[in-house]
Amino acid sequence: MRRLLSLLCVACAIPVAAWAQETPRRTVEFTGLVLLNAFYNTARVNNSDVPQTVLVDTLSVGGGGAAIRQTRLGVLLTDPDVLGGSFTGEVDVDFFGGQPPAGGRTFPVARLRRAVGTVSWRHAQLLIGQETPLVASREPRSLASVGFPDFAGAGNLWLWIPQSRVTLETGYTLRLTVQGAVLAPTAATPQATFFTQPDSAERTGRPYLQGRIRLGWGSTDDPSEIAVSGHQGWLRGLDTLSRDSLLTSQAITVDARIKVGAIELLGEGFLGKALAGLGGGGIGQNFSGGGAPVRTKGGWGQMNLKLRQAWLAGWGCGIDDPDDADVPANGMFQNFVCEVHLQWRPPGPMVFGFEYRRLQTRYQSGDFVASHLNAAAGFRF
Repeated sequence: MRRLLSLLCVACAIPVAAWAQETPRRTVEFTGLVLLNAFYNTARVNNSDVPQTVLVDTLSVGGGGAAIRQTRLGVLLTDPDVLGGSFTGEVDVDFFGGQPPAGGRTFPVARLRRAVGTVSWRHAQLLIGQETPLVASREPRSLASVGFPDFAGAGNLWLWIPQSRVTLETGYTLRLTVQGAVLAPTAATPQATFFTQPDSAERTGRPYLQGRIRLGWGSTDDPSEIAVSGHQGWLRGLDTLSRDSLLTSQAITVDARIKVGAIELLGEGFLGKALAGLGGGGIGQNFSGGGAPVRTKGGWGQMNLKLRQAWLAGWGCGIDDPDDADVPANGMFQNFVCEVHLQWRPPGPMVFGFEYRRLQTRYQSGDFVASHLNAAAGFRF
């Protein structure tokens, strides 16, 4: 009898031990930022609540209002055992997809920003989905520009593009990373509401190709990094003479994040041509009046200072300066933007921010200037 009881106890302990050693399961987390922005412009700009350029307007008509369409919602999926590595999936949505005729900005349209799945191994990573291009991996800090990042059209390449990306990393204290990506070709051409047609990049039948070499140091949770990247793409001409020719979209970029105590330095610079498909490079101008690619150069820089645990102050500037000879008729010759911001994130979910932005856009008729004031308030979850 005593031996039978011992066998039963051993049999009962086996499933208990197996349950205790069970591997962690996948998790799903919902995140979001509900953000209200009040704004005022001293002159006419291309987009009232999140402006990138100043429009030609001799009357300098401005105005103000408020919108909640920079609110973001996200879903984060993690699974610790996928293809021998760990998996992270993320879907990132905002309400910056436009506005219906009735209601305007009061009834904003949802927009898919990013949707990525990433498998990570010890020294390698595979990413598929829609993400920022490798040549434009940095973004300025801002609560005023979420729908479009700060300095878009003024030195910041940013557009989210479908892609497959491979990352290889080596080192510990000093980390060297090599990345390569195949991206969907895009010229950022406006499309009809429901029916789409191939743009000048898609008509080539060739993907965009990008590569990046990054050197990082410091804490992996709060690193300092500097990187050099390259972009190669192809476009079909738009005019009768060049419609069948194969034109190139090219860029070399340098970006960095340097952390020194409470100071954070962020920046990006580029030199290239036909870069409208990467988030408005060349101030959104791909082709000259004669059909040649618009050559351009630009960049942005921002310094942020953590004043206390809950306070962040910063300022920065960005510029996009296409070659004058390539600018089409009635085009933009230069776009220069500077900003100063202050953010307060007290304990709990609330966030507050203020930003002043000065925009200066150059046309053949001269420079046009506008000031943008933005006060933000919201909560995270």
